[in-house]
Amino acid sequence: MGYIKDLGEIYLAKNYKRFPVAFVKGKGSRLYDEEGNEYLDFCAGIAVCALGHAHPEVSKAICEQAQKLIHVSNLYWTEPQAKLAQILCEHSFADRVFFANSGAEVVEAALKLARRYAWKNFGPEKHEIIALENSFHGRTFGALSATGQPVYWEGFKPLVPGFRHVLPNDIKALEEAISEKTCAIIFEPIIGEGGVIPLSDEFIKAARELADKYNALLIFDEIQTGIGRTGKLFAYEWTGVTPDVMCLAKGLAGGMPLGALLATEEVMAALEPGTHASTFGGNPVSCAAALVVLNKILEEGFLEEVVLKGKALRQKLLNLADNYGDLVAEVRGQGLMQAMELKVSATPVGEYLFYEKRILITVIKDRVLRFTPPLIIAYREIDALGEALDEALAKIASE
Repeated sequence: MGYIKDLGEIYLAKNYKRFPVAFVKGKGSRLYDEEGNEYLDFCAGIAVCALGHAHPEVSKAICEQAQKLIHVSNLYWTEPQAKLAQILCEHSFADRVFFANSGAEVVEAALKLARRYAWKNFGPEKHEIIALENSFHGRTFGALSATGQPVYWEGFKPLVPGFRHVLPNDIKALEEAISEKTCAIIFEPIIGEGGVIPLSDEFIKAARELADKYNALLIFDEIQTGIGRTGKLFAYEWTGVTPDVMCLAKGLAGGMPLGALLATEEVMAALEPGTHASTFGGNPVSCAAALVVLNKILEEGFLEEVVLKGKALRQKLLNLADNYGDLVAEVRGQGLMQAMELKVSATPVGEYLFYEKRILITVIKDRVLRFTPPLIIAYREIDALGEALDEALAKIASE
């Protein structure tokens, strides 16, 4: 390692456990460190770089917009922001969009929107929010309070009051938790950081019905599942259920910081001037990048190809699960958001792929290998991952 790591060790906060590598360049599904070593990326910046690294059209849009206008604040209109809001609404259930900088900020906005909508229409007693155990919604106080993993709460209590957590896919628990005080139900259609756990169609439909019955909003956190990750532009399209509010970020701007809160006209009307804001939210450069990302994903055949690549990746994982039944507990996911849960710690597998094969993945919940490659990943690269993963599992099986 060179001077980059040395500088970081001296000056950066120690709240991340980083791998010993400093990347200086990327192209497509490949990353290059300061020594020129090449890595195959099945992480994509944690499901962010939807079109891969340094996509020429995204880079061009960023450079051209930066030469024209970088920031004016949301006191004024800008063309990239208005056009991006239009395309998001035209290709979703939503009528209005609020832009922020990140997923956590958008979740925070969604929670505030839900409470204010309930306050305006039903009164202050309707303020409770139901979320799921094992969920992850972000690290700001509101998003952290919605997050159903106590490990993230340590040292930060008291959290924001009014949150209740139920088990994923437990319809009875949801029925028992909801009441006239409930203003919203929030969940990820596929729980991401909690282990890539898809919610059942039955549970999602029950949530919609219960939200309607109790005049509560249904919020889909699609920060990780949205923008083509599952093979649809948005994961809710697979379910037959339409939310009232949706949170987007990660893949939206191809690596530039951008989050979007989408909602119906009636619901978004609760955010009146002065109720919520973001200084940098929806800045022209990030929005220009996002326009390219969305237009590429919406091109004919792109999402169909994501579905096919997702099936190819999944089949590789299922074949390995059959071959290493003593090690593999389950394969799950959708599209290019796949996971393999092991019966033993997954850390040695992740480390083998990184150190021996220079392949990037993420290990979550100790035993889960998560694969979220760029949506432009090649089939030969999926084959390369399968071969490397086979070697890693064989090594563990022989020990």
